[in-house]
Amino acid sequence: MTEFSLSQVVVSQEGEPLYTFEYAAMVTETSTTLVENFAQLGLIEPVGVMLHQRDIARIAQIQHLRQDLGLNLVGAAMVLDMAQEIAQLRAQNQAYQSLLDRVFKGN
Repeated sequence: MTEFSLSQVVVSQEGEPLYTFEYAAMVTETSTTLVENFAQLGLIEPVGVMLHQRDIARIAQIQHLRQDLGLNLVGAAMVLDMAQEIAQLRAQNQAYQSLLDRVFKGN
């Protein structure tokens, strides 16, 4: 079994830094067990035993929603998923609007 120190930098194939579950637990003020549970439930997407920064941010957001709004894990994950989908739809809408503006300004 390979051991990773908290200070060791691991880089993904895409060139993004990856972090240990222990590091994620430390910065989100949770436990490694909770981070592992999030991974098992599919709430985050680990790369082996490592996490992207976006997964660590998601853990913090889920914990924030749970503590501040009293949502359960599934509810918090659904809120984050819907917020991400809304952001993607807004970006698509903005791209379509920009395309329409160019088409009609050309006439």
